[in-house]
Amino acid sequence: MELKNVAVVGAAGFAGVEVARHILGHPGFKLVAVSSDSDSGKSLNELYPALIGKTDLKFIEHTAVEFIDGLDAVFLAVPHTAAMSMAPKFLARGIAVFDLSADFRLKDVAAYEKWYGVKHAAANLLDIAIYGLPEINRALLHNKYLEMAQNTAAGYRVAYTKSPILVACPGCYPTASILAAAPALVADYVTNDPIIINAISGVSGAGRSANQTTHYCSADENINAYGAMTHRHTPEIEQLVAWEAGKKLPVIFTPHLAPAKRGLVSTVALRIKAGINASMLFALYNAAYEGEMFVTLLPYGQMPKTSSVIGTNYAQLGIAFDEQSGVLIASCAIDNLGKGAASQAIQCANVVFGFDEACGLRTIPQIV
Repeated sequence: MELKNVAVVGAAGFAGVEVARHILGHPGFKLVAVSSDSDSGKSLNELYPALIGKTDLKFIEHTAVEFIDGLDAVFLAVPHTAAMSMAPKFLARGIAVFDLSADFRLKDVAAYEKWYGVKHAAANLLDIAIYGLPEINRALLHNKYLEMAQNTAAGYRVAYTKSPILVACPGCYPTASILAAAPALVADYVTNDPIIINAISGVSGAGRSANQTTHYCSADENINAYGAMTHRHTPEIEQLVAWEAGKKLPVIFTPHLAPAKRGLVSTVALRIKAGINASMLFALYNAAYEGEMFVTLLPYGQMPKTSSVIGTNYAQLGIAFDEQSGVLIASCAIDNLGKGAASQAIQCANVVFGFDEACGLRTIPQIV
């Protein structure tokens, strides 16, 4: 196995250090650089003592990564709006970019600028960015240099390109939500009624820097809804729903914060067309995910829990159907820092570079 030299920009953050952790245990990737402007000069294992004995790398400044020779890939674990200025520089050198921010997820530049409140500085790259959810976009990820586009009635997924690959790694809420909804959407089982999504995440989803909401005294022993009708993952979920359904459907998304470090559950309510029963729905979901190594469908009626997926790239999925109301409940649990961020980025890189998709990710979930 030929080693690929990789760097993690923003490795001091929770998602960034998770990427670094997975790379350090990956047989095909060699971690050659980690960056952090605020922690430059410190050792990665000084900031995260769990890595003592695993690496002696010291943080360098973000801009210094741009001048490292021999890089095959870079993971951008930086805040939204920061990646758009970094990605073009790496792509110009032929380096594959795996962006964990939201800067290249949305195909509609107007939607990005509306929801993120800034002008997009690299809008020309939105056309070529591949949305990095392997369970729905594996074929595009397999083609390192894309020569043809894939289109749906609801809009394109990627335009023509032979450029170095740019992967827009999904948000945590969109990942769990679309894994829960996709089979029913693809099968055209869903009516045109609004899709209702209620999701709950651990505090690490807000990042390493504490604020008034994520401070221990605010988050402990407290569960609350936030960002109702205004959360930035809303347009991303809407885009995914349109891709899978082949048409635009209304989405009502409400996130919640839980007093947990990590883990995320998204519960999606979809109104199902007449003539479809619980057995048909379970058979549909079973067939959709039967060959997916990272998605487990639980027995009918059993709902997933975050404790079964913490620290891993796995997703657990459960469904239940009320035939009287015609409503399907599909619930998906993931680790927001794992399948919702870092390990999913590694999964995408495995596909792009031709490694076994589970390479470096075969982690058994914790039991207690």
